[in-house]
Amino acid sequence: MQHSSSLAFSKRLVSTLLLALGVSLGSFAHAQEAAAPEPSASETFASAEAPASASAESPATALPAAAPADTVEVDNPYGISALWNGSDFVAKGTLLILFVMSFGSWLIIFTKIYEQQKLFRQGKQANKTFWSAGGIEQAIESLSTTSAYHFIAQTGHEATSKHSGLLGYIGFNDWIQMSIVRAIENVQSRLQDGLAFLATVGSTAPFIGLFGTVWGIYHALTAIGIAGQASIDKVAGPVGESLIMTAIGLAVAVPAVLGYNWLVRRNKSALEDVRAFGAELHAVLLGAQVERNHADQESQPRLVHPIRAISV
Repeated sequence: MQHSSSLAFSKRLVSTLLLALGVSLGSFAHAQEAAAPEPSASETFASAEAPASASAESPATALPAAAPADTVEVDNPYGISALWNGSDFVAKGTLLILFVMSFGSWLIIFTKIYEQQKLFRQGKQANKTFWSAGGIEQAIESLSTTSAYHFIAQTGHEATSKHSGLLGYIGFNDWIQMSIVRAIENVQSRLQDGLAFLATVGSTAPFIGLFGTVWGIYHALTAIGIAGQASIDKVAGPVGESLIMTAIGLAVAVPAVLGYNWLVRRNKSALEDVRAFGAELHAVLLGAQVERNHADQESQPRLVHPIRAISV
């Protein structure tokens, strides 16, 4: 009886010790997990890659590889560079003609704008200094020698001293007017230089581009006939060539037409100021000549004829 009670007591003691030992071990393991450092990115990647490699070894569970994030750009096989490299001498000649026409158009547009602005500045200078001068010579010297207004004034002033010989049969008024009008027409001719080229480009560039279009369609039909089938790879190149030719022809013609109309309108405005200056100069030269003639008449001595008695 005493032996059985001591045995039961020993069992309870052992159970209590085992329970306490289990609780202690659990607390120690929990503390180690809390104090353990987080795995690095490389370790995480390696741990994630390991099952993937393991699964890749089994062909039954292999997954398709993901597409790369970066896409490779492919050059356009039907662009302008491809057109130049793959075209024949006719297409290249057409492109060169359109390039020369475009370059010439823009060069003329910027040159004429500069000349027109220069003429407008010369007109402002003439209105500011010419009419306030004391005489014709002083007024002409107040203008720049490169000015169109200086050229017109100098031409009209020289015409007053050239009214002699056979020219003397022309009326002085008509002679001065003819000289000033010729000078104004010379200025007008200089202003209109290059406008004919712009008009020509504006009217012919679309047709030159259309010629390139027809030539590209001809190449497309030739490629279809040789291949025996109308596949897209046989038609895309020549048709793209023809469309590019059409676009280039329009791109050359439109600025030329707009530039021509705009420059003609500005020339008209500039020539109105020049003609107004010429008309006023004409009146001034006539008035100066009348005053000069009156001064010459006063400077000449008056002849007094002797009075003779009338004989009866």
